[in-house]
This record gives sequence, structure tokens and C-alpha cells, in this order.
Amino acid sequence: MLIEQAAYANRWRTVTPGAKALFAGCGLVAAFLAAATPWQAAAVTTCLALVTLVGAGIAPRLYLRVAAPALGFLAIGCLSLTYSLNFDSDSGGLSLAASASGRTQALETGARALTALAALLFLVLSTPLSDLIALLRRLQMPEILLDIMVLCYRTLFVFSAALRDIHTAQAARLGYAAPRLALRSSALLLAGLVGQIWQRAHALHLAAEARNGDGPLRFLAPPFRHARRDTTIAALAGLALIALAASARIAARWHPA
Repeated sequence: MLIEQAAYANRWRTVTPGAKALFAGCGLVAAFLAAATPWQAAAVTTCLALVTLVGAGIAPRLYLRVAAPALGFLAIGCLSLTYSLNFDSDSGGLSLAASASGRTQALETGARALTALAALLFLVLSTPLSDLIALLRRLQMPEILLDIMVLCYRTLFVFSAALRDIHTAQAARLGYAAPRLALRSSALLLAGLVGQIWQRAHALHLAAEARNGDGPLRFLAPPFRHARRDTTIAALAGLALIALAASARIAARWHPA
């Protein structure tokens, strides 16, 4: 729920989601342009992170907590590209070796992925999902996909509430007082969580049917007074970001090594 907390409490909550999506899209374009030059990609990533931290006012600790799982997955992927297992037919053993081509590929892939991650983090940490769904609806996204997004979004809160209730009940009975009890309580928590989520999701479905909810699920979108101004600023900032990413490619073309 850290993402939703930041999305609703950040400094740019009242900025139109179209402007933020446009800037994030330019960031993704810049990620692919700067992939061949890791230092240029690092500069673009730094710009995107500063816009998120300083501009939107996201706390650095929260930013790192949200980015940590993706960074861990990215690190594992880069290591798998850098190192490879080789089979020695003479000794019959396996050896771990790194190649120059693997390091180059890992550096380019990691730089591209890190820049794209920074662009997506800017969008999700500054824009609530309700605003994103309203934007996708204006862009003529199929309603069935939007309904699936809303249901998955609602299920996350159902999951969080069920997890909190079960954990609180176990802690009140000293279920985590000792390591052995904590392990047993964790197993019971996982087992009971499935049934709780199923029951609550079924209750949510019955509540929607009782209100004749057979159409698309909609949110009330807040008004954005300076949408045109915000979109213009986002477009100019996005173009500057793309120009920064493309400058290294242009320099390499005119001044080859």
C-alpha cells in the first residue's frame, strides 16, 4: 500500500494524469535511446529520480522501499547475463566464467531497465490508480481490461485487510512469542488467508449484484484546472529528456571512436 499512500499524498496529486503519463512515456523513449551509453542512461535515470523525489515530493525512504524488489530482480538478471556456467569435458566439472560480451550486454540491459523503472516509478508514485483508469478510459481502452484492473486493485485491499486481521488475532494470543510459535502461526496464517480472501471476494461480488452492478466500474475523476498548462510543461520536459538521451548517439555518429 506504499504506492497508493504516495500517489494520494504527493505534491503533484492535482496535476492532470495525462501530463504525468506523457512525461513517463518520454522517459521510456529516453530509456531505449540511452541504453547503448550507460553514463547517459545514468544521467537520464538521475533526472527522473530527482523529478520524482524533489518535484513530486516523494520521500527517499519510501522510494527505495518501492524500488527495492525490482532492483533485486534486475541485479539477478544482470548477473545471469554476465556469468555463465561452462562444462569442462576433460575434468567433468562446471566452472563459472564471465565474458566481455556478457558484461556489455548486462550493462546495456541494466541501464535500459533502470531508466525505464525510474520512469514508471514516477508515474505510479504520483498518480492514483483511479486517475490512471480514467485516463485509459478516455484513450478508449477496452472496458473489460479496465474492470479487471479495478477488481485486482480492490482485491489488494481485501488481501491486506484479511492479513492484518488474522495477524492481529494471532499476536493477541502470543502466536509470535517464540520462533517455533512464529513458524506455526505463519503457516496457519497462509492457510487461513485463502479462505478469508475467498469469502470476502464473494461478499464483494454479492454486494455488487445487489446494487445491479452489471456495467463498467467507474470512479469520479477530480477536476484538473490547469490541464493544458501541465501537459505543455510535461511535453517540453519530456522532449528535453529525450534530447539528453539522444545526444550521446548523435555525438558517437559524428565523432566515431
